[in-house]
Amino acid sequence: MMLYPSSPEAATRFLKFVNASPTPFHAVHNAALRLEKAGFQKIREKDDWEKQVKPGGKYYFTRNQAALVAFTLPEKWAHGAGVSVVATHVDSPNLRIRPISKRSKLSYLQVGVETYGGGIWHSWLDRDLSVAGRIVIAEKAGGFKSKLIKIDRPILRIPTLAIHLDRNVNDSLKFNQETEFVPILGLVESELNATKPQSEGNQTQKSDDKAASSIQENHHPALLSLLAGELSVAPEEIHDFELSLYDTQPAVLGGISNEFIFSPRMDNLVSSFCAVEAISSYVSAQNFPSLEGNVNCIALFNHEEIGSVSTSGAESSLIPSLINRLSPTPASLAQSISRSFLISADMGHAVHPNYTSKHEDNHKPIMNQGIVIKTNAKQRYASDAISSFIVKQLVERKGGKVQEFEVRNDIACGSTVGPMLSKIGIRTADVGNPMLSMHSIRETAGSHDVQYAIDLFSSFFEGFAALDKELTVD
Repeated sequence: MMLYPSSPEAATRFLKFVNASPTPFHAVHNAALRLEKAGFQKIREKDDWEKQVKPGGKYYFTRNQAALVAFTLPEKWAHGAGVSVVATHVDSPNLRIRPISKRSKLSYLQVGVETYGGGIWHSWLDRDLSVAGRIVIAEKAGGFKSKLIKIDRPILRIPTLAIHLDRNVNDSLKFNQETEFVPILGLVESELNATKPQSEGNQTQKSDDKAASSIQENHHPALLSLLAGELSVAPEEIHDFELSLYDTQPAVLGGISNEFIFSPRMDNLVSSFCAVEAISSYVSAQNFPSLEGNVNCIALFNHEEIGSVSTSGAESSLIPSLINRLSPTPASLAQSISRSFLISADMGHAVHPNYTSKHEDNHKPIMNQGIVIKTNAKQRYASDAISSFIVKQLVERKGGKVQEFEVRNDIACGSTVGPMLSKIGIRTADVGNPMLSMHSIRETAGSHDVQYAIDLFSSFFEGFAALDKELTVD
């Protein structure tokens, strides 16, 4: 990327990934493209893996367009082999368009939205917003298909109230998320002049006659026409959608020496990007496939920001099902779990120069100073002495550095996919890159930390199994 000739190359590649991935669906799609470029073969959960999965192979599968698992097998792979997993998530706090979104007030077209996750919602005000996600359409040849969509121009905005009309606005950033957080789409005049869907004719179809699968009355015709035009279909061919709002301002490098990344969704697309890059680079190395050792795996989950309780979340069957299919007997399954290790990779909190008291005195991670190991005595993070030692050894093999993070006793601790996946019985460490403004529409992270995470995951895939043989615990 010529815009940043002297900047970390991995960081500039991340910019392309995050700018092309405004939703989990897009992130999974772009991850799959990268894996296929590296030679990974797509398989499906409904298929008979006994006929497809072979020693020395590399495979990936997706679930519901929102989660992805990729894995590689050593040449001498057999049932009972351990699995080395890097687990991340691809969702971020955002605004979702409601199933019935049509709203109007005075002369404004408005779009009803629902908050998703724990966002810093005031950061969404006065931003140039658009929509992206997936849409279920009727195909001309018959049947239905879910297609991705990304409107590349600003169409929505949540305007703030002028300070002249609210002199106390700077005293408090609180506002009502239901009544004062509704985006405007346009003016009513644009709706009146919009082309009506063909099925409506000259009159609006009565709701009593509406087909159960029709959504035409639930959303502004202007919005449906825009979406239909983007997909080159008629508005009535749109049967449902999951659409999120996103900021159209692209991610960039910043700072006096390009030491920062200014971007949306870095929590947790940075970790996801690094996991995909690490396993893609691993299979391109001359020593792939290894003769023996663990199955190497990445897992990109959805819905971590709201508890991971979904078919595509970390509490789903994705990882247990994978391990069980690779080791289908009770004995081999138990052996596999005992030989496995999981790195839960999620962004962490860098110390803030204006709020240093929010960090424990001896645990203040700094951007561009190495991987952060997260520990919590209450098990909000799954790291312990053994798993932390393993991570440090892996980092050391690449010449990297580590930092430690524990939350203060008087501040509640967040969590990750680590603790819920450790319930399977897999040894787990929680790590991440330090960042500022987590859950803002515009976050800040270190540009050099992208490569540090790739190095850790690469070291994990290359050397965990041999390292594990040198460690005696039980």
